Amino acid sequence: MSDIFAQENALEKRAELDAFIDSQTSKEDAIISVLHKAQSLFGYLPSDLQLYVARKLGVPAARVYGVVSFYSYFSQKKRGDFTINICMGTACFVKGVDKVMDEFSNQLGVKNGETTEDGLFTLKDVRCIGACGLAPVVMVNEKVYGHVKPEDVSKIITACKVQKGV
Repeated sequence: MSDIFAQENALEKRAELDAFIDSQTSKEDAIISVLHKAQSLFGYLPSDLQLYVARKLGVPAARVYGVVSFYSYFSQKKRGDFTINICMGTACFVKGVDKVMDEFSNQLGVKNGETTEDGLFTLKDVRCIGACGLAPVVMVNEKVYGHVKPEDVSKIITACKVQKGV
């Protein structure tokens, strides 16, 4: 168990999630929107939170787990403060995004899917960000960087650290 409900402000977060679930007209059709809300509140979706959502929605836990494990947006592991999503779609791959991924991996000292020891960065590949005209594309949290080259990686990392005050 992850002890997700022991987080700071967990009672308030759970109350907000409960209110969101209660506002849904069709509980069974609300799985994805409820999981989005849960992840935005708690930061990730460990098994105890998935089970809680399943019980609140009245659906089998396996169904919730199936949605969480299918969609790459959802995370079952705690992520860093900055999730660096590297688009591996065709347009980005053709334009050399693999070299960008390698550079992020080298500079951060983590592999795809891992989080840095300081909890600041999570490096993750995604299938498509939907900004093919900007290929190769990197998305850090909600900010999109287009036409990224390996030499841009240190600037992106530094910008995140400055934003965090590190």
